[in-house]
Amino acid sequence: MTVARTVELEGHIIDSGTMGMCFGVVMDMGGEFEVEDFEVGRHKHAETYCRMRVMAESEDDLRAILHELNQQGATVADPRDATLENAPEDGVVPVDFYSTTNHPTYVRVDGEWVEIEDPEMDCALVVERADPEDPQGVGNADERRNGDGNTRVLTKVLNAVEEGDLVVTGETGIRVEPPERPRNGGGSFGFMQGGVSSERPSASLIEEIADEMREVRENDGNVLVVCGPAIVHSGGRDALADLVRAGFIDNLSAGNGFAVHDLERDLYGTSLGVDTESLEHPRKGHKHHIYTISEIARLGSIEAAVDEGIVDEGVMYECIDNDVPFVLAGSIRDDGPLPDTITDAIEAQDAIREQAHDADIVLMLSTLLHSVAVGNCLPSTTKTVCVDINPATVTQLLDRGSAQAIGMVTDIGTFIPMLRDELLEE
Repeated sequence: MTVARTVELEGHIIDSGTMGMCFGVVMDMGGEFEVEDFEVGRHKHAETYCRMRVMAESEDDLRAILHELNQQGATVADPRDATLENAPEDGVVPVDFYSTTNHPTYVRVDGEWVEIEDPEMDCALVVERADPEDPQGVGNADERRNGDGNTRVLTKVLNAVEEGDLVVTGETGIRVEPPERPRNGGGSFGFMQGGVSSERPSASLIEEIADEMREVRENDGNVLVVCGPAIVHSGGRDALADLVRAGFIDNLSAGNGFAVHDLERDLYGTSLGVDTESLEHPRKGHKHHIYTISEIARLGSIEAAVDEGIVDEGVMYECIDNDVPFVLAGSIRDDGPLPDTITDAIEAQDAIREQAHDADIVLMLSTLLHSVAVGNCLPSTTKTVCVDINPATVTQLLDRGSAQAIGMVTDIGTFIPMLRDELLEE
């Protein structure tokens, strides 16, 4: 027996390719569709509307198709409230829980569309009702809508879900709004405008990135930089330190390795045992990184090393000296690690997540794994810059789902000084 539901699409669905993708989803998954209404926007600011009936052989097949259409921004016509089920125990979600995208999303609760907080991919949605004495929302709807406490919908990673949490299940009552591409483009940070190219004129892109960073700074926004050790190895360290000192960096996220080699450069003049100026290999240079960790551990922290005058330059020094928060997330590969490095993976994720949610623009500089970790926590609307010498790295980072991302395939040791010069020019 054939089952069917009607869905609606609205916006710049032709320009962005959304309509074609939705047609393809239905056909690829064995369903059929019938367009019931189609109104094309007739000028560049006008939106297009499409209503179509989706048919499948079974309820399970239809549910799977509707899930994929939902991810593309399609909304079931005549929506009902979202289905909520209690989490059976800590860290366990109901079987049919809704797994999030990183796009702006709304959940229909008690007849009202509620925007989720901190969009992030691969999370559960948890509803916190306005009235804790009425957890199932039976009464007091008027009070909720009149401001006596507002119902909230939160993203939660699975390990943070607590027994009894009201978890959104199924596809009913959920509206996803992927960023669109209007006809007027939108510059390099516009949807799908940036792309990846090693032949793109670097100077013009760096100028635009600098303009974005200036605007964020002027509006009291937040710039997050994600750093890899190659910054130190390739000679970009001093330029990045200058940007921290000048107030253009508000948060720093890195692994143990970046901090170690930045500090090693200060203490021994080397990075990975190599003099970054002369490219010579000093005697015992291969041990400098572990000596560095030992010195910092002896003092207790990077901040203590700065206070003692042992560390007096570099990126980590400038972070301490200018009160720029940093998160150093450890991994199984780390030597030491430094006492400031967070070795608990869940604790490190939470710290990175807090940084990511506050960021208005993120610079991902020559570190694939750490950038992917940060990227997984970002909403699709956060402007993102990915820079790496390896084109595959930049492509993978941009494919994490940000709709406002540009990639540059270039030497990080060239990019950061150019960005520094652009931002600090008189």
